[in-house]
Amino acid sequence: MEHAQTVFAEHPSGGNKEIRNVTLILTGLTLIELAIGFGMMRVDAEGLRMTLKGFIVILMLAKAFYIVGYFMHLKHEIRNLIMTIVVPLILFIWFITAFLYDGNSFRNLKNTYDPYKKEKSLIKVEKKEERKDIRPEMKKAVD
Repeated sequence: MEHAQTVFAEHPSGGNKEIRNVTLILTGLTLIELAIGFGMMRVDAEGLRMTLKGFIVILMLAKAFYIVGYFMHLKHEIRNLIMTIVVPLILFIWFITAFLYDGNSFRNLKNTYDPYKKEKSLIKVEKKEERKDIRPEMKKAVD
């Protein structure tokens, strides 16, 4: 009987306070994101809009850190286990960025190297002729 009481005495319940603090931090970050998002609707300057979007992304990454750290229990894990998750994630983000950059480069340069495609891109498409054998009420269905 004494043994059961000492086991519980060795493990104080400090987890509730930690969970409450993380929940308050996540709530605060979400409210800040919402405030920036609603405030961004009134901003017309493109540079300021991009800056605000950058702040929102930073706040999202902070929330992701807290979610992964506390609710997926990686905060208390060893460094190698954390690196097995973080390094592939960083590589994945790098792959997405590289593929988007490469695709945009291909789109911008494809007409430069192939004269046939450049010539085809300069040809204007002719407007279709109206069909005269169709009744006027049926023209809407054909278009």
